[in-house]
Parts: sequence; C-alpha cells; structure tokens
Amino acid sequence: MNKEQFTTEVLKTEKSLYHIAKSILGNDEDCADAMQNAILNSFEKIHTLRNDKYFKTWITRILINECYHIIRLKKEQISYEDYFEVQVQTEREDYSEVFEAVMGLDANYRIPLILFYVEGYSVKEICQILNLSQSTAKTRLCRSRKLLKEKLMGVYGYEK
Repeated sequence: MNKEQFTTEVLKTEKSLYHIAKSILGNDEDCADAMQNAILNSFEKIHTLRNDKYFKTWITRILINECYHIIRLKKEQISYEDYFEVQVQTEREDYSEVFEAVMGLDANYRIPLILFYVEGYSVKEICQILNLSQSTAKTRLCRSRKLLKEKLMGVYGYEK
C-alpha cells in the first residue's frame, strides 16, 4: 500500500474511528489523540498489513489498543477527586437516553455493540478486532442488548 492509498483508506475510516474512540474514551480531546497516534502508528507499521482489504479491521485494532493505552496513562496520572470532577463536567443533558444508556454499559458490552450496530462490523470482524472467540462475541452482543433493554425499559413506555 502506498501513501496515497493509505491516505484514502484513512479518510474513508475516519468517522468510524472517531465513533469507536468516543465510545471507549468519551472525551473529544482524548479521541483526537488516540486517532492521531493510531494513524501515525499504522503508517509506520503499514508493511505489517498482509492484505489491503483488512485495512479497516487492522487500523481499528490499533485504535482500540491506543485508547486503552490512554486510559492506562490517565489512571496513573489523575487523582480520584480530579477524575470525579471531570466526569461531572463531561455529563451532558442534551444526549439522548439511548446514548446515555449505551455509554453506561461496561466496555466489554459497549464496544462490541457499537462495532456491530453503529459501525456495521460483522461478528467475525469483531472477533478479529477484539481478539475474541465467535461465541464470546455473540454472547457479549446478546448480553449488551439485554442490559440496554433493561436500562431503557421505563424510558420509552415499555413495562416489564
């Protein structure tokens, strides 16, 4: 893959990468950092990509690793009081109930859900991105749907 092809592929996946980073990090500044680092790392390691048709899956895996790296760095740097203060500031009332419910899910359930429903990845691709078995990916999707249904039960007029 040459530089022009790389640039074209990155531009095609940019929106998808942002959604994935946002679902993991929640903070726009951290998302931008993660995306920038992932693109830089993928450009430096482009020779390791064996098949160009798997570019999106490959760069998504790099982005997820970068997001987790940022989370690890923040855990080492931020005190609990500062973290709580940042969380309160970033909560916004203009988000929909569905968005809030999805973001309230544990990362093990939130990320596969977003990859499947928002980004349109297949279960097989999710397995490759998250390094999961197919049964684990399907189980997490099923549980995330159940958890989401429970969270939204009273919001849209549905009763148990």
